[in-house]
Amino acid sequence: MAYPKTHLISPWINATPCWTRWLLIFCFAIAHNPAIANEPSQENDIPSFVELEAAGAVFGEIRIDGQDIFELQDPKENALPYRVANGLHIRTRPKVIEDTLLFKSGEPVSTRLIEESERLLRSNRFIYDVHIRPIAYHDGVVDIEVKTRDTWSLHPGFQFSRAGGVNTLGFTIEERNLLGTGASLGLRNISDVDRNGTEFEISDKQAFGGWYNAGYRYAKLSDGKRQSFFFGQPFYALDTRWAAGVSVMQDDRIDPLYNSGILIGQYSHSQKGVEVFGGWSEGLIENRARRYSIGLTYDTNTYGPAANLFPPVQPPPDQRLSAPFFRYEVVEDSYQKLKNRDQIERAEYFAMGFQSSVQIGRALTGLGSSNNLWIYKGSIGNGLEILPRSALLLSASLSGEYWNGISEKHLLNGSARYYIPRSEHTLLFMSVEANAVSNPGIDEQLLLGGDNGLRGYPLRYQSGNKSALLTVERRAYSEWYPFRLFRVGGAMFYDAGRAWGGSMNQNLSNPGWLHDVGFGLRILSARSAFGNVMHADFAFPLNRDSNTTSFQFLLKTKTSF
Repeated sequence: MAYPKTHLISPWINATPCWTRWLLIFCFAIAHNPAIANEPSQENDIPSFVELEAAGAVFGEIRIDGQDIFELQDPKENALPYRVANGLHIRTRPKVIEDTLLFKSGEPVSTRLIEESERLLRSNRFIYDVHIRPIAYHDGVVDIEVKTRDTWSLHPGFQFSRAGGVNTLGFTIEERNLLGTGASLGLRNISDVDRNGTEFEISDKQAFGGWYNAGYRYAKLSDGKRQSFFFGQPFYALDTRWAAGVSVMQDDRIDPLYNSGILIGQYSHSQKGVEVFGGWSEGLIENRARRYSIGLTYDTNTYGPAANLFPPVQPPPDQRLSAPFFRYEVVEDSYQKLKNRDQIERAEYFAMGFQSSVQIGRALTGLGSSNNLWIYKGSIGNGLEILPRSALLLSASLSGEYWNGISEKHLLNGSARYYIPRSEHTLLFMSVEANAVSNPGIDEQLLLGGDNGLRGYPLRYQSGNKSALLTVERRAYSEWYPFRLFRVGGAMFYDAGRAWGGSMNQNLSNPGWLHDVGFGLRILSARSAFGNVMHADFAFPLNRDSNTTSFQFLLKTKTSF
């Protein structure tokens, strides 16, 4: 195991307060045990799924064994609080688990479908763990057991976060597995630097006993309201042959403008949109799924001065787009099952195969558009394993509009994330991201600050039409499991970035490259359906101006490490 060279960081450590030193030491002194938990062993006389597939076996009985949140047979979890939690919790209905499986009784055994079914089950936040194994084999027929364990799916409480020197408060009550059906229902109180209000949401990824995705969201906010509705069937699996859907949205809000982290203007923004699409595919062929979709999108954006608030120099021009489109997608079946990457002691799936999407639309005045123009967007990604058990994830995207020989709102993004394990419980993580936008409106400036990457600086500290961000983290994942509820880890990090270019709202007091260093604690809510990771970070800017504090304390909840 390679440890950090302490003489390279000790001068910085010595310069920090005593309590800060101890927190830093804690992050990198987390207990280490290279032992890996093995999967439950199968009976010696039952072949593996690979062997069963080669022998031409078919699925027989499929037993669904849905378990409670806590395993009372485990002495560490056989206590009154855990028994009460199990008693209050409504287990996931077996039909929900069964409907997620991509194989049925009487069908030939397919290892690929078993592995993809496990990925789909684990993607549900109300499922904590999944094991699929053969339990009996006779006359070419194999009976299997699908054993799952639930998470606690009700989340009432207060939310607090701090980033870029700004606090965000909120109250929420959410249920991610309503009556064991897998549906979500939530009511949230929102309060951040831009707005506050109340939001209601209801959704179900498998409505009506199938793969229909339905949902509705409504929010009443201090600067307006927003609501959205969607219904349809997505390409939910690699071999799915069709997809269709409709979505509707409305958003009335006040958009802010910032310079050097200071609010300099506001304007009203009303957006309405509708999209319908239908898609088809020939399924998974030679390890790749190719998908084709056609549809129609209608989108309007109306701007104006914000009453009784700071007006901008000039609001963006109104725009209305009505465009039929064609979309082509490619997804390669290549996934890597890992642990201790973006979660702590949880199975994670990284898409290591080639993935791409291209969409071209034509807005026409005859259909109600403001102008005749082309609308385009595309993305591409791939994963590489350069070193054993490492993962390099590459992605790029492009979007914009083209008319009269000019590209507008032309946004180009590229990113790379590299995970290099140093041991079973330590990892070196590096990421780099670059963005560029041509002919942007004032609402399309690229922003960089404490709320989106540069942890040592105020939020939205720099703006421009180009941005770049580098992050390097030394992560540590603990086996400490407090109350059988939380997983604990730590990180030491370095950020470097800059937003520049363009003629609007640039930070003239500190326009160059910005750097910060810091350390933090990570706490994963392991038994909750929300699976959030709390980040408590101290970040120290290395080239600050007179208006920037000597350190930033950030407290945020994210979905990953």
